[in-house]
Amino acid sequence: MQTFTKVGLDALLTPQNCVLVLIDHQPFQLTNLHSHEPTMVINNVTALAKVAKTYGVPTILTTVVPSQGGAIIKELQAVFPEQEPIARTFINTWQDKRVVEAVKATGRKKLVIAALWSEMCLAMPSIQAMGEGYDVYVVTDASGGVSPESHDMAIRRLVAAGAQPITWLGMYGELQRDWARTEKQAEVAQILLDHAGASAAALAWEAQLQGARSRISA
Repeated sequence: MQTFTKVGLDALLTPQNCVLVLIDHQPFQLTNLHSHEPTMVINNVTALAKVAKTYGVPTILTTVVPSQGGAIIKELQAVFPEQEPIARTFINTWQDKRVVEAVKATGRKKLVIAALWSEMCLAMPSIQAMGEGYDVYVVTDASGGVSPESHDMAIRRLVAAGAQPITWLGMYGELQRDWARTEKQAEVAQILLDHAGASAAALAWEAQLQGARSRISA
């Protein structure tokens, strides 16, 4: 059941209209991650979490059988040190009532999800949540599968079902929306410098040029 339009201003994310769910970023899942470089997924999901925290987007952490698969990665836990991830046995996160209730408690209907692995832990809850009226946005570069094909097929399936693919940097842009908004400037600049690769280099170059212009004008 699709309940939202894929185009227009209302299709974009804002700090007020979405909730982020991060699923199973654990050592076991990373060990068999072959669609992406694991260190890049760690970088991207950490950046995603920091962006969500900076803009006040509610974020839910969850793991599957952590006694076997390991605790959530330390880089991610460090972003929300006070939050205890919801430990599940269901492969499909959306079948765990605690996760669903945590999402419902936010009152938000735009659901942003990143998960390991894409073919199971990203696909299953996204498909079920869409059937229950949620607008789902899947963060493709903070997720990954056991092979390039597995990840690709999962994203194709999700798009066919109505989900919107997005990247962590794309989500940042939608939350920021206007360069005139400066209240989060310092925090966001640090996130970009720490995690955005070539974009960080461009930002640093721009900052250097601005500093040079300021010294000249002075």
